[in-house]
Amino acid sequence: MPNSPTPTHCPYCALQCGMNLTPAPDGTVEVGERADFPVNRGALCGKGRTAPAVLSSRVRLTSPLVRSGGTLVPATWDEALDRIAGGLARTRSEHGPDACGVFGGGGLTNEKAYTLGKFARIVLGTSQIDYNGRFCMSSAAAGGIKAFGLDRGLPFPLEDIPKSGCVILVGSNPAETMPPALRFFTELKENGGTLIVIDPRRTRTAEQADLHLMPRPGTDLALALGLLHLVVAQGRVDEEYVRERTVGWEDARAAAMAHWPEYVERITGVPVPQLRETVRLFCEPESAMVLTARGPEQQSKGTDTVSAWINLCLATGRAGRPYSGYGCLTGQGNGQGGREHGQKADQLPGYRKLDDPAARAHVAEVWGVDPDTLPGPGRSAYELLDALGTDIRSLLLMGSNPVVSAPRAAHIEERIKSLDFLAVCDVVLSETAALADVVLPVTQWAEETGTTTNLEGRVLLRRKAISPPDGIRSDLEVLHELADRLGVEKGFPTDPEEVFEELRRASAGGPADYSGITYRRLAEENGVFWPCPTEDTAAEPGPTGNTAAQPHLTADTTAQPHPTGDTAPQPHPTADTAAHPGTPRLFLDRFAHPDGRARFVPVSHRAVAEEPDAEYPVLLTTGRVVAQYQSGAQTRRVDELNAAAPGPFVELHPRLAERLGAAEGDPVAVVSRRGRAVAPARITLGIRPDTVFMPFHWYGEGRANTLTNPALDPTSRMPEFKACAVRVEAVERQDAG
Repeated sequence: MPNSPTPTHCPYCALQCGMNLTPAPDGTVEVGERADFPVNRGALCGKGRTAPAVLSSRVRLTSPLVRSGGTLVPATWDEALDRIAGGLARTRSEHGPDACGVFGGGGLTNEKAYTLGKFARIVLGTSQIDYNGRFCMSSAAAGGIKAFGLDRGLPFPLEDIPKSGCVILVGSNPAETMPPALRFFTELKENGGTLIVIDPRRTRTAEQADLHLMPRPGTDLALALGLLHLVVAQGRVDEEYVRERTVGWEDARAAAMAHWPEYVERITGVPVPQLRETVRLFCEPESAMVLTARGPEQQSKGTDTVSAWINLCLATGRAGRPYSGYGCLTGQGNGQGGREHGQKADQLPGYRKLDDPAARAHVAEVWGVDPDTLPGPGRSAYELLDALGTDIRSLLLMGSNPVVSAPRAAHIEERIKSLDFLAVCDVVLSETAALADVVLPVTQWAEETGTTTNLEGRVLLRRKAISPPDGIRSDLEVLHELADRLGVEKGFPTDPEEVFEELRRASAGGPADYSGITYRRLAEENGVFWPCPTEDTAAEPGPTGNTAAQPHLTADTTAQPHPTGDTAPQPHPTADTAAHPGTPRLFLDRFAHPDGRARFVPVSHRAVAEEPDAEYPVLLTTGRVVAQYQSGAQTRRVDELNAAAPGPFVELHPRLAERLGAAEGDPVAVVSRRGRAVAPARITLGIRPDTVFMPFHWYGEGRANTLTNPALDPTSRMPEFKACAVRVEAVERQDAG
């Protein structure tokens, strides 16, 4: 009998596209369309189609490795686990628990993220845990919490985008970062809506826009304030909405009025007529959205920038209304769930705050420990990495590659090398894993079951489709074995569903409430949006006003109204089960602050941390290309993807290239105060003359993050990846002989 396909999800970006996996007779795995999943409706990008290539033993780790005489050599699991437990125990004994660090990843499942946070705080007793998602969505999260009282990347499903009248896409390039999502913007235009793209480069997404604004990198805050100034000046404020659903307008208005159009043009380089046209296109339709991504968020003022864009939505009555609002296009596969359940420095499961006594008491009861034994908040991601080898002497790292992905990467590489002990769990020998004392090979997405939460807040079930090779264990098994060796025999199950059941209890009553979600429901309903506080439809309304029971479909009924008033169907698990349907749309009745009102946050423009000067006259911005993903640890091992994107490059304007005497393909050096990177020139009119762009997927001399500035946002602790001062130099080609 042929193998039947297993419905599951892609391991890469936050779309978490649905796919079917079928083992082939030759031992490979075939990817098939899964048209029933609404996010991608069967479509996959090249990364998703080729994802099974990393399952091959040709590219993956197949045995534990331990360092011997300066070299990593194969070892038994017992030897490797004993060495990790011994290294962590020795550090804790000699230097205290906070000398042990833990660094996680935005690609870990909810179960792994939850267990990793529990392991750090109960087994190691350390406060020093954070994850690479801090580099991705933290500014949007901080801005959302300030304004709305709750952070969920998108407060509405992606399917709402085509029904909006206008979408402003700020610093996002979904045509390359999440290609199956581009169809939502294409459908928006087909439906008569308008797409406005704000990006200093003319990306593949910008080419689809009705209007493309090209601001100077790092000036998105001024741009948003200038638009709000025009909204006020043109009498386009929704006064009734502001009065009934918000607080703080007068202070935010006063701050915006200091940013008149001509002043904003001087800062951003965006002409005043384009500012006025943006306001017209945004305000004239009945509904409109602002969606941000890493462009405005990865700045030392990223939280304020997000707040400015939210203020624009609030002033025009665009938040908490059908087909309107502010949203963040989350990047990493489980970037949303990864920050909800405890691997972030200041958080406990359910998006609870670690310094909240009630939150500590609730989670401690679930864990069976005294709340007073839980450590307090620790360092943020960059600060944690910067402390390696000094305050933090040992590090357990899962699913991250900071040697490539961290800002000021050469410095972070040296900090990692200075550790007393480093243990890495990964599926491949990444550049960071290659520096470790112990490397553990762990199962991948297709070899394990677990949940992720996509950019919509839709909790999904990734199903195991194949068995891992002999000698490979799951991250949950690793944490179980380490906990046992470090004296904690119970509380670290290896079965993901058992972990999820505990996560449900730990999240109950928290902002990210998963307590009404089960594996059965996820399988039957194609995912459930949080908050979902109970399996009982008699639930009381939650903080958003939308968490009480909502009309749904039984197996044989006709469509009932959505919470927005639409009549599209809401699937329900079975005809005879009454379960809370989850919350696809937030804030329709009230926001999550105690008074139900959104907050305006008054903000003002300020410069990037490192402005150009005579020595470093150009701005560098970084990003991704369609064929590679994040640090490239996995995608750089796929032949088809490497053929499409074989290495780094420097994108620069013809005027800058002419001054350098550089032609297409010539090597050029980009130099910042932190280091030097060399890559071939890619000359294009689609970038500002004062800006260069580098993708950040590669190690070696073309590593873009050698250059980037670790200046941190004071609220989110997000580094300023998107703008730093550099100079560009021509490099002589080496003689072929």
